[in-house]
Amino acid sequence: MAVLDVEGLTMSYADKKLYEDASFQLEKHEHMGIVGQNGAGKSTLIKILIGQALPVEGSIKWQKGVKIGYLDQYVDIPKGMTLIEFLHTAFSELYKLNDQMNDLYQEYAESMDYELLTKAGRIQEKLDSHNFYDIETEIERVMSGLGLAEIGKDHVVSEMSGGQRSKIILAKMLLENPDVILLDEPTNYLDTAHIEWLIEYLNNYDGAAMIISHDYDFLEQVTNTICDVSFNKITKYRGSFQQAMRQKEERKEAQEREYEKQQVVIEKAERFIRKNKAGSKSTMAKSREKMLARMKRVDPPSENLKATFHFPYENTGSANALRVENLSVGYGRPLLAPVTFSMTMGEKLHFTGFNGVGKSTLIKSILKKIPALDGDATFSPSAIINYFDQDLEWDDPSLTPLQTIQNMFPTMQPKTIRTKLARAGINSSNTQKPMNLLSGGEQTKVKLAILELTPCNFLIMDEPTNHLDDETKEGLKKALQEFPGNLILVSHEDSFTRGWLDKTLNVEKLSLKK
Repeated sequence: MAVLDVEGLTMSYADKKLYEDASFQLEKHEHMGIVGQNGAGKSTLIKILIGQALPVEGSIKWQKGVKIGYLDQYVDIPKGMTLIEFLHTAFSELYKLNDQMNDLYQEYAESMDYELLTKAGRIQEKLDSHNFYDIETEIERVMSGLGLAEIGKDHVVSEMSGGQRSKIILAKMLLENPDVILLDEPTNYLDTAHIEWLIEYLNNYDGAAMIISHDYDFLEQVTNTICDVSFNKITKYRGSFQQAMRQKEERKEAQEREYEKQQVVIEKAERFIRKNKAGSKSTMAKSREKMLARMKRVDPPSENLKATFHFPYENTGSANALRVENLSVGYGRPLLAPVTFSMTMGEKLHFTGFNGVGKSTLIKSILKKIPALDGDATFSPSAIINYFDQDLEWDDPSLTPLQTIQNMFPTMQPKTIRTKLARAGINSSNTQKPMNLLSGGEQTKVKLAILELTPCNFLIMDEPTNHLDDETKEGLKKALQEFPGNLILVSHEDSFTRGWLDKTLNVEKLSLKK
């Protein structure tokens, strides 16, 4: 039985069409992966399904009474609310019922009205059926599974990093136990152990799920159907991710054969028409013209947009690139044991460790963006540093990528900016769209394009692959491998970092968190 029925869905922005006349269903126990390149319209599809965006055409029909859980990264959390207080809001309705029940018992004690006792009993049964008295145990289970126990129950949400905040929003959504869960890149801020826990959770989850992810290993383990969003179409495939991709490739090959076969027929007919249009066989020529006019043309298979990057290098005369000595970092109290390491010219260093352990704090202290508690970090005097911050924040998110870069580089020609954005995988329509309307992957591509506009000899990249599709990750990895200068890379993706970095600093082993 379908919990969701999508019919005739068409969506476009300005001159960019995302999908046209798309239809699919989500069945009751299906776990559907949503795949496609950055900017294809995956996140927009989720927003349409929950009513945050209106399509040009089409109908969205949810099963009556279905409870939907959506991983909303931008949910408004009251200032001063702690982690445990926020997680308790997942059970706000049950807590209200519990208060009502206690009030009824209190009234009964004063009036001895048995009708009040009956009402309280009904509420008690409802609380029991929803495992109200096991709430704390369930919160502990989810906190442990997603690595929130290390953060601390009393940690104020507004003081958390973007990755930590994402994890607690995911935790609350899972605690609500909805009938359908909609997840947009849920593994972005999770470590391997926490991803494994989420895989187990989803495999035991009885409801329906729609999961946007560029982590194809993750999708392979948690999905049983795939919707591929590409080239203005939404195509549903049964089976795992790998099975779906094989079906997609077979369909592409069949389309290519049909296209080539039809092209032979068209070329033969056009030659006949040109040769006989004015001769004795003109009637036959006109007949073939009509045949061509009525023919439903087969489109050639489309190819995915390939992003390419090049980080221009500024030479340095120094053999020593960076020296970090007994650096103590944190906010008020140390997060890590004192850190000491050095980098020579051209070395590439990988920071590892679970999310929230302090990798970003260490980087910001090395860059002196936040003050160190003790110790020092010294770059070579000739070091020119480019820094990629994982947070997608802009001075004015209402500006377009073209305007944003023009403000940063006033003398640069718009044509040069458009060319750079195109090479990063940003199409012409998205160069004119406000930043806050771009997907996370598209915003990341803009940030990478900006880094390419300033020559440097030291790159510091904090989780640059979050939100990126596979093709773009490959383009970025190639550019980082070819960059002759120094690199500090924070990344939790083993497939991205395996085999090409010179050294590893396991920040987790330096953690002072209890």
